[in-house]
Amino acid sequence: MREKSRSGTPGGLVVAVTALLVSGAATVVVAGVSVLAAVMARRIVTPAVTRSDDTDVLGVDLEASTITLAVTPDSVLPGDYSFWFERESGHARLGEILRVTKTAVTRRIDRVDYGDLSEARRGRLGGYSYLGPWDLGLPFEQVQVQTELGPAPAWLLPAERPDGRWVIQVHGRGVRRQETLRAVPVFHDSGYTCLLVSYRNDGDAPESGDGRYGLGDTEWHDIDAAVGFAAGRGATSVVLMGWSMGGAIVLQTATRTAFPQLVSGIVLDSPVIDWADVVAYQGSTLRLPGLVATGAMQVLGRRWGGRLTGQSSPIDFRRLDFVTRADDLELPVLLMHSDDDGYVPSSPSRALAVRRPDIVTFLPFTVARHTKLWNYDREGWNAAIETWLGELRAGAEPAEPDDPAHPAG
Repeated sequence: MREKSRSGTPGGLVVAVTALLVSGAATVVVAGVSVLAAVMARRIVTPAVTRSDDTDVLGVDLEASTITLAVTPDSVLPGDYSFWFERESGHARLGEILRVTKTAVTRRIDRVDYGDLSEARRGRLGGYSYLGPWDLGLPFEQVQVQTELGPAPAWLLPAERPDGRWVIQVHGRGVRRQETLRAVPVFHDSGYTCLLVSYRNDGDAPESGDGRYGLGDTEWHDIDAAVGFAAGRGATSVVLMGWSMGGAIVLQTATRTAFPQLVSGIVLDSPVIDWADVVAYQGSTLRLPGLVATGAMQVLGRRWGGRLTGQSSPIDFRRLDFVTRADDLELPVLLMHSDDDGYVPSSPSRALAVRRPDIVTFLPFTVARHTKLWNYDREGWNAAIETWLGELRAGAEPAEPDDPAHPAG
């Protein structure tokens, strides 16, 4: 009688219904994770049309040349910054911090390039500082790099006394060539010709057939075309510098280039060293379950994922992981990253520096945020590059014989 009660009475029905509900809930959870993973994957590889304003303007005093902003991790950073306001309809350059409270920070307005700042209600801070090469006061040329997708515009700033040393500057995800202008003065002062390039799907260069980012796995072709362009203009030694996703692109270029004899060194600012860490970090920032980030990587890395993301081919994340691939690097590397980056975690950069101390010079920051290292500490950032370039040149020069009159051997 008791056995019958367990299998055929209302008590047994409750157990069966509960099992069905749990199973159904699990199905819903799995389905939800799958949808979120697909959405995240598509977002990662789809170029943004616009960037949203994320900082409230609390007050502007044009007579006193001050602006008061809501406190955010970026608005309280010391240094000089760009301020895009009212959906990029205006641009100003902000300088020193004059006053900070728990909710507001007042900064000096160094210059308003365009737009009515007095009417601004929201904006976003960036690290550009320069809007074009004309702001630098150096001669420059508008050029076209012929890529496999068509001509990609670039800015060429020749060295004062060209001697074959070039640097190719590669910007990050969602921004354009202007990001890299900050590096021109230190390279120019060190005798380098500077080439600031665009690449597929960045809004300046031709789009790829699918219109999607390859996270470095496809864009490197355009940078390699730029190396070829430099060679055609007399370059004999090329340093590649990458910012954020530009770092991932530069690493692919350095290890897959058709001109290995030309590329002599790598400089990285806030770089993506391993996309798995970036995707996991972004997922945690959005408070998504860890399975969502893992699922997004699966979507991006599988051919069937293209039906969800619009990609024409999957991304090889193992090839993009330069912590695991540290031994594949042969060139000298200057690596700069801040622990409070906020977008790209610094842990892979630190791991690469630990694995390859023989070639990696690592300059850590603690409170400089993402790609704002120059803005936060211009002198220290410039000095690090200048010193590294000097060491690079010294290492490339043939050693002097100990005594010409008594050659070794």
